[in-house]
Amino acid sequence: MRREGKLENESAELRRRQSGSHLRHVLMMVGVVFIVILVVSFLLLRDELKPLLRQTGLAPAHKVQAAPSIEDEKIVPFVKIVLADTAVTWTALFQAMGKTYVKPKLVTFSSAVRSGCGLGDAQTGPFYCPADETIYVDLAYCREMRERYRSTAEFTEAYVIAHEVGHHVQKLLGLSDRVEASRGRVTDTQQNELTLDRELQADFLAGMWARKAQGKFSFITQADVEDTLHAASAMGDITLQQPAKGQVMPDPFTHGSARQRVKWFRKGFDSDDIRDGDTFRDSDL
Repeated sequence: MRREGKLENESAELRRRQSGSHLRHVLMMVGVVFIVILVVSFLLLRDELKPLLRQTGLAPAHKVQAAPSIEDEKIVPFVKIVLADTAVTWTALFQAMGKTYVKPKLVTFSSAVRSGCGLGDAQTGPFYCPADETIYVDLAYCREMRERYRSTAEFTEAYVIAHEVGHHVQKLLGLSDRVEASRGRVTDTQQNELTLDRELQADFLAGMWARKAQGKFSFITQADVEDTLHAASAMGDITLQQPAKGQVMPDPFTHGSARQRVKWFRKGFDSDDIRDGDTFRDSDL
């Protein structure tokens, strides 16, 4: 009886172990199947989930890119050439002031891009983000510019880039600090006036670069200046880039008329002294 009882106990223990092992095996299989379903679901739905992830801040910071077109392959080298030439100009001008020019970074994008200032999209156009000292160039904007304004498209693109570089120069020299420092401390009207001063100063700085570039490329006629600034205005570019609700938002009311832009661009074109572009002090904009 003792032997039989012992065998019965061993048999019961074996059955318990087999039962536990079988349960663990089943749970593992269920877990694997669940993980596979999650992975497949994510792969199938990831495009639909991206907008939600961006809204919640869970999406990684990266460029949202469409496949490059043949036209994009022409635009990007041109953008890089212009940016490199602005660096030559501003390096020399900074050295004359006893300062060191730090080049801005460049990101080209189509559709949308996440920057240090928030999410920029096709409605934003090219913009400069002071938080990461980067110029973001929307290739879709450049393509449309070339389709609409064939005769002045390249110079208009160059002007847009030079204007954004102007914002970078303002940041390096602290010229636009008062604009940011005034936020929440002045009325909306006063804030808009300061923002207008900053934008027209960026036009002045773009003009300073254009004069240097003209000596090399001879690509500017008297008509080009007005046509270019009118084209840029019509395209909705050179819009104020402000982080708002995690997104870069354009403000069409703080960049002045085409007449004002032409005036300050030409003033920069005729000047070798950055102090001539103190729009913050000039009451006659």
